[in-house]
Amino acid sequence: MDTQDYVFGANILENLTTGMYQDSKVIYREYIQNACDQIDKAVSEKLLAPGEGTINIWLDRGKRNIIIEDNATGIPAEDFKRVLGNIADSDKKIGEDKGFRGIGRLCGLAYCEQLEFMSTAAGEDVVSIMTCDAAKMRILIDENARGIKHTANEVLHAINSFTTKNVEECGFSVDSHLFRVTMLNINKENTDLLDFQQVKDYLSFVAPVPYQSNFYYRSEIYNHAKALGFKIDEYNIFLNGEAIFKKYTTVLKDSNGNKLDDIFGVYCHDFFNADGKLIAWMWVGLSKFTKAIPKNNKMRGLRLRKENIQIGGEDALQKLFKEDRGNSYFIGEVFAVDPDLIPNSQRDYFNENPARFEFEIKLRMFFAEELHRIYHSGSTLNANYKKIDMYEQKRSEFKAKVAAGNFIDDIHREREYEVVLKAKEEAETAMEKIERLKNKASDSAILPQVIKRIEDDRRKPVPPPTQPDSPLPPKDAKHENVCGNEKEKSNTIGRRVDKLTQYSRKERKLISRIWSIIITATDSETAEMLISKIEEALMKQRD
Repeated sequence: MDTQDYVFGANILENLTTGMYQDSKVIYREYIQNACDQIDKAVSEKLLAPGEGTINIWLDRGKRNIIIEDNATGIPAEDFKRVLGNIADSDKKIGEDKGFRGIGRLCGLAYCEQLEFMSTAAGEDVVSIMTCDAAKMRILIDENARGIKHTANEVLHAINSFTTKNVEECGFSVDSHLFRVTMLNINKENTDLLDFQQVKDYLSFVAPVPYQSNFYYRSEIYNHAKALGFKIDEYNIFLNGEAIFKKYTTVLKDSNGNKLDDIFGVYCHDFFNADGKLIAWMWVGLSKFTKAIPKNNKMRGLRLRKENIQIGGEDALQKLFKEDRGNSYFIGEVFAVDPDLIPNSQRDYFNENPARFEFEIKLRMFFAEELHRIYHSGSTLNANYKKIDMYEQKRSEFKAKVAAGNFIDDIHREREYEVVLKAKEEAETAMEKIERLKNKASDSAILPQVIKRIEDDRRKPVPPPTQPDSPLPPKDAKHENVCGNEKEKSNTIGRRVDKLTQYSRKERKLISRIWSIIITATDSETAEMLISKIEEALMKQRD
């Protein structure tokens, strides 16, 4: 029998630290995840009452230090070296604990000069301390890559040291129970880890924290979870003393920071496997779906969560939409329930297994049949209502120009009238599309709510497109006054150039001719801009 020991080279430590994560801020997720498991354990052991568990994160930008501390069970002194010294040998269980691989605590080694773990358990008079020389680890790994070979075991022995202190030396008592992670001298290239706002924004969606109080629909989400018998794990997490909450709001903003849309409600949906077992559930925010939500809305995208910790980023579920852009129309969360949906080592998605396969089938079907239809229909409704509004605007502008005598000549008036007629045709077509969409909406659980919101926000019923007050007659006939029913001869119609009374009749005729050329050579908007500027200059010149 071959009894030779297998050798793990130093490079495995690089894979578990610097090579494991793309975003340095995942250190917070990993250490918070471990703290949450210990808080759950402390509650089950009656060491803490529900809600008493606390995780404090302290950023010291000046000293470039980070401290993450919880008041859970701590680690008994007799177990401290074994628990922290061994790698991938966790006592945690898949499906019960949030973390279970026993490698997450190593992540801090990639981003600081020294990593320290400190712990004390209730009833003990000692504080156990493990110090890891992260800078030395990176030197040894670099040597290994250059041909000076080291095993992972040799590196760990070289960088790890264990000590103990009396609880009183550390300012604790025998009743204290805590676990503290300290990252000393954060690498210069990882300064973002010390940026309060960046870390706060990250934790606000990744960490298992409550919704902020001004997210009015949180009670509906909690009630749905309760009805399913599902508990949304939430913990008290503080960053430099400030409580962290999920930053969902009811206001969506455009890229300039102005209000774009409202979240007027939430819709919850459940996913069951072939055996009728709940595998996941979700909530999605309802809006008018005017357009894709811009990136400056931090809450955009359907977020995937397991044990209320975010899996991956805002785009983790993007591939399940028929179109990549689909995810950017929504806010919401998908809570994975099936214990066989196991986060991978990087926690950016689930391990590939039958549970994941069925999970994707169920979500992809709902995303394609319901969500895809919702944002497409919302976009269609909004676009067609805009065409109706545009007609009303063009019609009003035409009437105002007639009343003010703002046409250059009959050709100008006819051209503008044609613009109104074209807008009318588009509005009629738009109304037909809206009616067809509304007639087909009854088989959707969400779409009727979206339609109602869009129409309610218009504040008044949309009138069907109407003919402008008076159509233009044939070119060889006398013109009608389009603002009323009285007929007038064409030479009595007010003209824009007549306002320039400071100019002679001959000069006004020349100006009118120039304006007519502009109208013929350009589109209406450009013509109006040029004529207005000429008009303004002419009036100033004679003042």
